[in-house]
Amino acid sequence: MNISIIQSRLDSYNCKTAQEEENAIREIAQEIVLSGLSRAGFFKKAAFQGGTCLRVIYGIERFSEDLDFVLMETGEKFELEKYTGAMREELKMYGFEFTLGNRSDADSAVQKQFIKDNSAVKLIAFKHFKPGADTRSVKIKLEIDTNPPHGGKTEVKYLDYPFAFEVVVQDIESLFAGKCHALLCREYVKGRDWYDFAWYVSRKAGINFTLLSAAINQVGPWEGKDLNIGKTWCVENLRKRVAEIDWEKARDDVKRFLKPHELPSVELWNANFFNDRIDKLAQYLA
Repeated sequence: MNISIIQSRLDSYNCKTAQEEENAIREIAQEIVLSGLSRAGFFKKAAFQGGTCLRVIYGIERFSEDLDFVLMETGEKFELEKYTGAMREELKMYGFEFTLGNRSDADSAVQKQFIKDNSAVKLIAFKHFKPGADTRSVKIKLEIDTNPPHGGKTEVKYLDYPFAFEVVVQDIESLFAGKCHALLCREYVKGRDWYDFAWYVSRKAGINFTLLSAAINQVGPWEGKDLNIGKTWCVENLRKRVAEIDWEKARDDVKRFLKPHELPSVELWNANFFNDRIDKLAQYLA
């Protein structure tokens, strides 16, 4: 049991609040899950995407809850459960005793696993976080889309914790396309989406419009309309979406995933702020 390795990793975060410590211990467990999946050959079949991918691979500041993946080759049978044994064994080496639960719908293309632990947290010295009082357990949700829209591109990245290992991830342009699809098609407000959008724009990330077009045509209000999405369409519809958002609700959603020094920037959020981000997007995509 390598609790000392977990403790050292947690200490390196220099957490200032219980929320930061909870986010940090979840992230440590997420990286161990990724290492177990890599060791089991999972990334020969699937690519890492989503908010946690942005966090651990591309260095975005906000923490994330879930591990999201897409199958790279559709049309073949895939069972996430085949990899849960390797994942559990990797976690056990570091003192985590996770229980797993399958929450997938029988007819859904998205396979889901929920894992939770309340064992390792009892052995770790926290400065602020009180296991059993602040939260009942560390929880992580895994999702893999077995029928993703076509056009996504991948690349190989490497992580160093808990040891050096290889991860196949969607490239930044494909990730941004997926985020634009969420912004335009998600039925509820998720402030994390808008935080990520501002992050992409600040780095002048491009958009994989082939993937965005496929996603728009596959799921959402434009499903089946066979739209050919480009910069102009995307910019116009992002502006429409910005006008509809309850920005107070959006700010509240993202705050618990941020460190205190970032909170003043989130207070700037309103329609004017994000229209300015969209202006910048339009300029550098020109």
